[in-house]
Amino acid sequence: MIDRSARPARIQNPRLKSLVFALVCALPLAGSMLMWLQGISLIPLSAYGIVSVLAFFLYWSDKRKARTERWRTPENVLHAVELAGGWPGALVAQQVFRHKTRKVSYQVLFWAIVLLHQVFWIDQLFLGAHLFALF
Repeated sequence: MIDRSARPARIQNPRLKSLVFALVCALPLAGSMLMWLQGISLIPLSAYGIVSVLAFFLYWSDKRKARTERWRTPENVLHAVELAGGWPGALVAQQVFRHKTRKVSYQVLFWAIVLLHQVFWIDQLFLGAHLFALF
């Protein structure tokens, strides 16, 4: 008998999910690249890459811990890493590991973080950076 839980899960609807991923990454990538190419800062582009890798490994670790019933990574830590720019890596990890995809309260906050990043880049690229200047 084959243990199906040991096999890696296939990503369901990979084309649709790839399209969604590309769409939500378009503004942050364009804005970060523009800031770098204009000589303003390399930090946003670097942060998205580095923190996304960190988020991916945190999800991987948390999924392993969940399977072995060990101490888990707190959700507020995962969300903090997503907020710091790791949401692209977190989004990929959610699909690859099928982790945190069914918990509605988690997904609501996750997508609010993604939306916040989208609004930030819309403001930076199209609205003259006035919205976030208030904070």
